[in-house]
Amino acid sequence: MANVVASVDGSAVVGGRTAELSSEADRHLFHLLRSLADVVLVGANTVRVEGYGPARGAGGPPIAVVSRSLELDWDSRLFTEASAPTIVVTCTAADAARRRRAEEAGEVIVAGEDHVEIDRAVAELGRRGVAVVLCEGGPCLLGEVVAAGHLDELCTTVAPLAVGGAGPRVAMGAGAGTPVPLRLVSALEEHDHLFLRYLRG
Repeated sequence: MANVVASVDGSAVVGGRTAELSSEADRHLFHLLRSLADVVLVGANTVRVEGYGPARGAGGPPIAVVSRSLELDWDSRLFTEASAPTIVVTCTAADAARRRRAEEAGEVIVAGEDHVEIDRAVAELGRRGVAVVLCEGGPCLLGEVVAAGHLDELCTTVAPLAVGGAGPRVAMGAGAGTPVPLRLVSALEEHDHLFLRYLRG
């Protein structure tokens, strides 16, 4: 499952962040979807740019951060205030000292040699009892999820803004060009924002 927000012309960000695309209803949906997930999967750059903290509430799902470089702020709320240990998904090629720091800060999954392989990451999460993975991006991570064939549900908020420019789409990357058929199962509107839910076709 993935949850994304985009402008009407397909931009995933305004000024490098998603905040201006969101709305009160979108934020409510954001937390609702988190409550249905066993883990939230997110890319390291999104964690840095959006200032990620732990999932809200004592029963919130753990956050799993995908990072090859392990250039993360280990003193941030995401690692110091999470009710469930934050998971770091990385690869064998990651810096050894940073990997040790990751192990001190949370739980580490090694999924790949030179880069993080989404298939291996999802399989390892499954072995740990995870049934529902909610991907919150960013664009490169979601592109990899799509390319790996793991997108079975997509919730898209379409914001009533035309952004222009050359900003990222919600899914990008070398493998994101393979079409995945989806069918629309729900379409809602509030204050000109559209809330669309798709299932794999």
